[in-house]
Amino acid sequence: MPGGSSVPTAADTPPASPGVSPDASAGPTAHLTILAAASLVDALAAADSAYQAGHPGASFTVSTGSSAALRVQIEQGAPADLFLSADTANAQALVREGMADGTAVPFAGNRLTVVVPSSNPAHVRTPADLARPGVRIVAAGSQVPITKYADQVVANLARQPGYPADFAARYAANVISHEDDVRAVLAKIELDEADAAIVYVTDAASSTHVRTIPIPDAANVPATYEGVVVSGSAHARAAAAFLAWLAGPGGQAILARFGFLTP
Repeated sequence: MPGGSSVPTAADTPPASPGVSPDASAGPTAHLTILAAASLVDALAAADSAYQAGHPGASFTVSTGSSAALRVQIEQGAPADLFLSADTANAQALVREGMADGTAVPFAGNRLTVVVPSSNPAHVRTPADLARPGVRIVAAGSQVPITKYADQVVANLARQPGYPADFAARYAANVISHEDDVRAVLAKIELDEADAAIVYVTDAASSTHVRTIPIPDAANVPATYEGVVVSGSAHARAAAAFLAWLAGPGGQAILARFGFLTP
């Protein structure tokens, strides 16, 4: 599917979750198509063996990308059984539009951090340096959830002691490109094509080619991930079952290994 990578993994069909219509056609071997935020790619790959161990014969395929772009794909008719968003806005939009079977389910949390190349050529020491002239910042597109979270962080930093009142304007002036999703942003830093970026803590932890610059707690923002079963899915019960597992102890244990928080 356009807009991301595909990861084979697993799904199943216990009784339907509340708010999801029964689906007698979804058996234990139902194959699910899941569209998921790019920041989830590693965790969902690990969820494959963990989920399949308890549900032999189940399977699913994950396509990852920007949550906003994936939502648009669903709105335009792209086949999908489950949508896992890096925010609440895109999941809730499908609910409002009648394109979700049941309600949105929070399943993960995250925080933000600044990343720089391992060599740190711009000598970025604190988030304040993101406003220094000449620092090349890479960001994501305006509709990508990481950008909305990062904009909140930048606005919060501008109110911190020692930060200039025009910090946000200086930061924006240093942005040299806007990428499709957070993994593309991270790749730019890994390749030394930019000096700094704001990404999820989990993305920073996934890379051995970047260094992190912590964001003060007073300026950081929580990211909440929500999932929805896509209306019209032929395997609604199976999709709801996997989403319930992901939000429950089994899925939370996998997500925690990759640095995700309880939503």
